[in-house]
Amino acid sequence: MRLTQGCFSFLPDLTDDQIKKQIDYAISNGWAISVEWTDDPHPRNTYWELWGLPLFDIKDPSAVMYEITECRRVNPEGYIKVNAFDAGQGTESCVMSYIVQRPKEEPGFYLDRTETAGRFVQYTLKSYSTQNKPEGTRY
Repeated sequence: MRLTQGCFSFLPDLTDDQIKKQIDYAISNGWAISVEWTDDPHPRNTYWELWGLPLFDIKDPSAVMYEITECRRVNPEGYIKVNAFDAGQGTESCVMSYIVQRPKEEPGFYLDRTETAGRFVQYTLKSYSTQNKPEGTRY
């Protein structure tokens, strides 16, 4: 299974050169950049762990690439993504988000079925990664 979240997720993984070009594009638009990581890529898990601080006023994509490299070193089997934020019009909005690293084997998801009152069946999407490492032992 391949996780498909964010820009470019249906394409093959981006090379470092392609990532650097996307970062350069974001910088040329004046967008702030952040690097985030997680071991739980559940579709509703929109708050990944922030790597360092957001990179405001960066002029050189190499600075962002350094942060991505360090995040990869510390989280070799995690998901890592880059976000770009546009602060125009007084509102900070995410205008670009894409995954730059994924584990060699993506654990995937499963449906948990629960029968409730009135023969109603409720399904919950759960991540295999959190099943293997329960809450409180992952960090």
